[in-house]
Amino acid sequence: MNTELIIQIGATVCFALAIIHTFSVKVFQSFARKYPEGSVGENLFHLLGEVEIVFGIWAGVFILFSMVFWGSPKTLEYLDGRNFTEPLFVFVVMSVCATRPILSISEKIIRMSGNLLPVNKNIGFFLATLIIGPLLGSFITEPAAMTVTALILLRNFYQNGISDRLKYATIGLLFVNISIGGTLTPYAAPPVLMVAPKWNWDLVFMMSNFGWKAFLAIVISTVFVAYRFRKELISLGEAKNDDKEKKNIPWWVNILHILILVAIVLSSHHTVTFIGLFLFFLGIASVTNEYQNELKIKEALLVGFFLGGLVVLGGLQSWWLEPILSRLATLPMFVGAIVLTAFTDNAAITYLGSQVSGLSDFSKYALVAGSVVGGGLTVIANAPNPAGYSTLNSSFGTDGISPGLLFRSAIGPTLVAALCFWFF
Repeated sequence: MNTELIIQIGATVCFALAIIHTFSVKVFQSFARKYPEGSVGENLFHLLGEVEIVFGIWAGVFILFSMVFWGSPKTLEYLDGRNFTEPLFVFVVMSVCATRPILSISEKIIRMSGNLLPVNKNIGFFLATLIIGPLLGSFITEPAAMTVTALILLRNFYQNGISDRLKYATIGLLFVNISIGGTLTPYAAPPVLMVAPKWNWDLVFMMSNFGWKAFLAIVISTVFVAYRFRKELISLGEAKNDDKEKKNIPWWVNILHILILVAIVLSSHHTVTFIGLFLFFLGIASVTNEYQNELKIKEALLVGFFLGGLVVLGGLQSWWLEPILSRLATLPMFVGAIVLTAFTDNAAITYLGSQVSGLSDFSKYALVAGSVVGGGLTVIANAPNPAGYSTLNSSFGTDGISPGLLFRSAIGPTLVAALCFWFF
């Protein structure tokens, strides 16, 4: 067996173990509770029970494995050849979007939109949050839309005493809506961005083939969940709003934050530029500290660490993924992409598909449509999901979000999206 194959198999084993680990975090959390609080054992198992560090840990195991069998020069060459722009961008945009000015502006726009709907104000706000928020992903990028929408949900619903059933229904809906909501344009959703330049998919193509179907699926699924939990939503009291006790945000602070966010989004493919803008933003946040909430740097770093691990391990999965994709007919391609996406980042699926020669136009559509449809089933299925997971996880008690229940809650919206993308 040659060294190249050993490395590929090792990467796939680590990738598979990372997936198993992701679905087993509650087991590690239960182990942590058996040790005295603050002990090494309690801290170790608590760390292993954090989803955000799973892929980073197994990427580290693979790097050590690679150095043994491949050698340090070859391993470092591989790591230098990986593109870590997306993890770094998610870290930056998540930090910026979690600031008080950005959240305040977003929430006001969404609340005003919800008030225009001829329904109860709580239901209207719920509908607007889970429709407008994900659709913004087509313009401010999916990670930014996920961060903003998840934080609005956290403050107005998750911290307002909703039931666990509604919590899981909402997070499953959020993940699916974000995954398909970025398909109105060719530059905001990672799985679309991987293929759009190569296949010449422009704004008109995306709107006519993906955008309106995504909008239809988002509206249908969101209305269904809102109707299903209408009594609970109507009975909700007013969310606690700590901002009322703080100073009003001056207009120039809001404008400055919006300009910085726009500049970061526009430079999302240029690491040096958006990192420089982020450092400038940190200075602005320090100067305007009296109008800020605490910056969520730690949470954003953990999400970036998760995605970085996914980049390291995902780069060596083509040896088994590409043969599968190249042999599938159109419908199996669509269904297969949905299934594979649940266990592999959807951008990796479409990237590998773009390397397969001879795909028909409909097969290309089926591949990308299946990848975005399946992007809400697990925390690893779509790059922005860890940001939403990290934001909402603490609302699910000491055990956090159950991957199994998340999967189950996302099945309904996923089926709705699949029907809209396939039959329309």
